[in-house]
Amino acid sequence: MFPPAPGLAVAVLDDLRQESRELDRLAAELSPERWRAATPAPGWTVAHQIAHLAWTDAAALLAATDPHAFAAEVEKALAAPESFVDEGARAGAAAPPGELLARWREGRERLQHALRAAPPDARLPWYGPPMGVASMASARLMETWAHGQDIADALGAVRTPTARLRHVARIGVRTRDYAYGARGLTPPADAFRVELTAPDGTEVWEYGPEDAPQRVTGPAVDFCLLVTQRSHRADLALRAEGPDADRWLDIAQAFAGPAGPGRPPKGSI
Repeated sequence: MFPPAPGLAVAVLDDLRQESRELDRLAAELSPERWRAATPAPGWTVAHQIAHLAWTDAAALLAATDPHAFAAEVEKALAAPESFVDEGARAGAAAPPGELLARWREGRERLQHALRAAPPDARLPWYGPPMGVASMASARLMETWAHGQDIADALGAVRTPTARLRHVARIGVRTRDYAYGARGLTPPADAFRVELTAPDGTEVWEYGPEDAPQRVTGPAVDFCLLVTQRSHRADLALRAEGPDADRWLDIAQAFAGPAGPGRPPKGSI
C-alpha cells in the first residue's frame, strides 16, 4: 500500500483517475479504423493523442521517481523543442491499439501510486517550473481533459463538462505569467480578477483581487478550452475588461513548452 499524499493532492489525484477513466471508456469502444481518425491537432490521430498521454505520464513518473534521469529527458527536449512532443506521439501511435491502450492504463496507474507516495513537500521537476504533487496531478488532469477533447471532436462525441475543470481553470490562472514568458514578453505587474461560471451554473470560481481593473469573466469550460488552446477566443463566450486582460486572452497557455499556435476560429479553415 502507498501512503496517501494529504489534502488537495488526494482530491486532484482522485479527479485525475476519474477523468482518465471517462476517456478510457471512449477509447476502449473504438474500432482499429477509428483509432486512425484525424483529430483537430494537425497530423495527430486518436492514437497519437492516447500515445501522447502515455508518453507524458511516463515522463511525469520519471520526474517523480528519478529526477536525475528526468533531467536527461529535459536536455533532449531542449535539443529539439519543436519536434520532441510529436516524435514521442508518433512512436507510441505506431503500436496496435490494444497495446497502446494497455500501456496508457498501466502507466497512469503507476503514476498515481508514485504521486500518492511522494512526500507532501516534494517539488517535482518538469519541462517548465518545478511543481508540487497537487500541481503535477492537476497538470496531468489538464492534459487528459484537453487531449480527450481532441478525441471527442474527432469522433463527434459530446462530453458533459464537470467540476473537475476547476483544476484546469486554476492552472490557467496560475500560468498567466508563463504564457507571456513563453513569447518573450514581460507579464503585467498587477494580478487580474478572473470570475468563471462553473459547468453546472450553481457557483462562480473566483481568482485574484476583487477590485482588480483587469478582469476576465465567462463560462469555466470556455476558459479551459482557451488556456489549453482547444478553441479560439472568437468562438468562446469570454469577456475581457482592460487592455492587459484582453491581450492575455490572445496568448493564454496553461501547458509547458514553446508558445503554441492555438486553433483557428471556426469557419476559417
